[in-house]
Amino acid sequence: MKLDNKIFYKSVLMLVIPIGFQNLINVGVQLTDVLMLGMVSEVVLSGASLASQIVFIFNLITFGLTSGAAVLASQYWGKCDTKSIEKILGIALRISLIIGLLFMAISFLFPTSIMQLFSSEDAVIKEGVKYLRIICFSYIFTSFSMVYLNIMRSVEKVIIATIVYSTSLIVNIILISIFIFGLFGFPTMGIRGAALATLISRILEAIMVLVYDRKFNKIIKLRVKTLFSRNKVLFDDFLKYSVPVVLNELLWGGAMAVSAGILGHLGSAAAAASSVAQVTRQLAMIGSFGVASATAIMLGKVIGENKIEMARIYAKKFLRLSIFSGLLGAVAVLIAGPIAINVMNLSKVATGYLAIMMLVMTYYVFLQSITCTAIVGVFRAGGDTKMGLVADVSTMWLGSIILGSLAAFVFKFSVPVVFILLLSDEILKLPIVIWRYKSYKWLNIVTR
Repeated sequence: MKLDNKIFYKSVLMLVIPIGFQNLINVGVQLTDVLMLGMVSEVVLSGASLASQIVFIFNLITFGLTSGAAVLASQYWGKCDTKSIEKILGIALRISLIIGLLFMAISFLFPTSIMQLFSSEDAVIKEGVKYLRIICFSYIFTSFSMVYLNIMRSVEKVIIATIVYSTSLIVNIILISIFIFGLFGFPTMGIRGAALATLISRILEAIMVLVYDRKFNKIIKLRVKTLFSRNKVLFDDFLKYSVPVVLNELLWGGAMAVSAGILGHLGSAAAAASSVAQVTRQLAMIGSFGVASATAIMLGKVIGENKIEMARIYAKKFLRLSIFSGLLGAVAVLIAGPIAINVMNLSKVATGYLAIMMLVMTYYVFLQSITCTAIVGVFRAGGDTKMGLVADVSTMWLGSIILGSLAAFVFKFSVPVVFILLLSDEILKLPIVIWRYKSYKWLNIVTR
């Protein structure tokens, strides 16, 4: 079976560009927080970045739900079965809204306990509590808009998310500047201003999604009855493919949060430098995440159409694209490193840490581009949602986390050495991913 490369790459670009732009916007919100709060103080920046770990975990769980739903939705899209996709949307929203309420309650009621998991410095904990008490109300709105927009991606409707997130970013930048520094007569709110700006932006996103669904979406409709309707077959399928993805994202996010906690307990300088390095990583991975998302959509659709040989060709081409996007990401880190060091108001110690962390990120983003496209794109498109769970547990929880913990608290190694060991998981993961890809055990038709 011959593939028309021109049509293929055109289809890829039509997905990667808007999805990559969406990722840029989402990272832009975090980048704005880092830049603005970094101008206030290192302690405030550390408090916000560590408090954001619970937000990070929540977003990963929600993303896991939608990724599991997308396994089914993309293949049903290949079969042109929109009714089943609407039911899948209802199931995903029902569960995500419950999770949003749960996270909101925990963050509001126990913010100090949460912050103590990530830091032992009272000043950092105090700032983080201020942030959590406000940002927690955004979870319910995020759980709605993120699920809806990701399902729209699965049916190749990606522009609406670009419009929603770009509008949200503009509003967030304006509000965060006003609230943090007290512009135009507003009180100076500091870290609370950053949280309030993000909350308002998330509310705006949810409103825009509702308007789009009611007025413009003619293909997949959000119906109240689908939120409460029961379909045992689809629900069982949803759990079968979503639960491993949610566990995968949760354990991966948990490992990232533990890594942040380990560095947080090594001091505010280490936490601040790590937060800047992680935002840089996310910026450098924008293209790679776009490729991974496009892989899941296009490959899932082809598998749903029962074009198995074409699916093999698609997978190979997407993995080649991931190598290219990974190289671009590594170059981006090299360019961004000196800029971040000069712009951020960090201590001399934190600046020294950041310089080394940026170098580590160059190889990390290259390897992550390949493994992310394979796990999130190729494997999940074919219904192989358990492989990512196995790979992350074995390389992070049984690998990099143990190595980093021992280095930090037993052997008392320096912060840069601890950071390198905490980011060793992608090196361990690559051979496992390559082996799984070559086995083709990931290639399955999951629709009924």
